[in-house]
Amino acid sequence: MEQHRLGTSGPTVSALALGCMGMSDFYGPTDRSESIATIRAALDAGINLLDTGDFYGMGHNEMLIREALASVGSRNVQISVKFGALRGPDRSWLGYDSRPVAIRNFLSYSLQRLGVEAIDIYRPARLDPSVPIEDTIGAMAELKQAGYIKHIGLSEVGSETIRRAHKVHPIAELQIEYSLISRGIESDILKTCRELGIGITAYGVLSRGLISGHWSKDRNTQTDFRHNAPRFQGDNLDRNLALVETLRGIAGEIGATPAQVAIAWVAAQGEDIVPLVGARRRDRLAEALGALQVKLSAAHLKALGDAFPPGIAAGARYQEAQLAHMDSERRLTR
Repeated sequence: MEQHRLGTSGPTVSALALGCMGMSDFYGPTDRSESIATIRAALDAGINLLDTGDFYGMGHNEMLIREALASVGSRNVQISVKFGALRGPDRSWLGYDSRPVAIRNFLSYSLQRLGVEAIDIYRPARLDPSVPIEDTIGAMAELKQAGYIKHIGLSEVGSETIRRAHKVHPIAELQIEYSLISRGIESDILKTCRELGIGITAYGVLSRGLISGHWSKDRNTQTDFRHNAPRFQGDNLDRNLALVETLRGIAGEIGATPAQVAIAWVAAQGEDIVPLVGARRRDRLAEALGALQVKLSAAHLKALGDAFPPGIAAGARYQEAQLAHMDSERRLTR
């Protein structure tokens, strides 16, 4: 598998990364055995970057990754972790905490759960409005100096925050949503990252399955957070599924699946962008890996760009209460 360096100061990682969130939380029932098998299959295929958050299943996801890695031998596996989200015993959201003392606490627990001596990429999940980003990054820089963090990242923040953080310590990468129907970063954030030499790990490349080609209107989402996601509701869903049919038509001409073309499109936006696929099963992983063989011509890219201009999706990517915590949304179109 091809390897790409994340920005000018980040690690060298596989051209595709595996997001493990859905193996523990948010998307309904999970299958521990299949999740572990999927992680191991990803490693066998050459994926070397696994992404998690310490609040995914309240630590469950980190422990799952540790279990999956326990018997795979010595490999160049890199793990990225988001921290700072506060949750209650009923899995409710209680806000974010990026105070220096809290960061040290979160990191200590992640190191223990993952069974590692250092986190490869460590980033606050969201901007904590009560803590200056300089304080957050300063504390992380101290932990990096002490050897507990290898690279510092950010997640879902805007250009102003990125610049302020980068002045304190070089930022290796930004994790942010980017897909055919979520192109908001192109207006400003992507340019800022490229100017500063910051790589992108793009999550939501299939818009949480919406543009995978596998979603149907009658699919039951009662047990996962998509049940309340604007793009999966009412007329919004009808309009978005119509977009998927457009994608299906283009994919058919290319000789690939809609999911493969959607992933390949993100990858084609630059070698500084690494698509983060959230496959929970080996068959979905195999399909995602097939995207690496899809070669999009200039004509294909133009057709996709014309069919999916910025702002084409019906509905916001999160509920308003969640968007309020996203610094990246301040200057973005959908």
